[in-house]
Amino acid sequence: MSRLPFFSLRYALPLSLLIGIQAATFYSTSTPERELNIKPLSTFPAEVEGWKQIAEYPTEEEVQRVLRASDTLNRSYAHSGNRESANLFIAFFRSQKTGAAPHSPKNCLPGSGWAPSASGMLTVDAPGWDEPISVNRYIVSRGDQHSLVLYWYQTAHRVIASEYLAKIWLVLDSVRYRRSDTSLVRVVVPFDRDHPEQSEATATSFVRTFFPAIREALPH
Repeated sequence: MSRLPFFSLRYALPLSLLIGIQAATFYSTSTPERELNIKPLSTFPAEVEGWKQIAEYPTEEEVQRVLRASDTLNRSYAHSGNRESANLFIAFFRSQKTGAAPHSPKNCLPGSGWAPSASGMLTVDAPGWDEPISVNRYIVSRGDQHSLVLYWYQTAHRVIASEYLAKIWLVLDSVRYRRSDTSLVRVVVPFDRDHPEQSEATATSFVRTFFPAIREALPH
């Protein structure tokens, strides 16, 4: 597990320039976006293969003003067969043409009192997807509390860990598919520092179990 990485200036500047050029092209186009069949996230299942919803948290007004998501889901689940628990957060953005876009959790965590201590990537076999997905993996702490955070960006055609690649694909896919919708998906589980492999197994199992339901809940 690596310490929090800093994006190399050598690569960050050219990539930022490329994203800027692509974004300018994207936002200047007058091509209308496709109509989507959007279901409210409130219809997301309360029970999936032994995982049952135990709590739901509404998005506070001040958070929504900053987030600017079209719809959100914030639920905690517990497994009926063991003591495992997990939190699932989804922020759906209908269009990014107006500037509304996902905020990386790694930028929000320090502001809420959580300090990231380590980061990396994790590969998860996702049912119904052509290949394993790569997601961001963070360990965060606040006092005596420790959590494992997995998150990624998801569209109808892609699951992306990198926010930089997500911006590039946003432009390319908007031209090809005439849509710029995206979602930030985040899974949080308690992290046991004495048994880190158990926490990771819980998180990956949750992602594998819920991935088909997440795909079904988002526009195809």
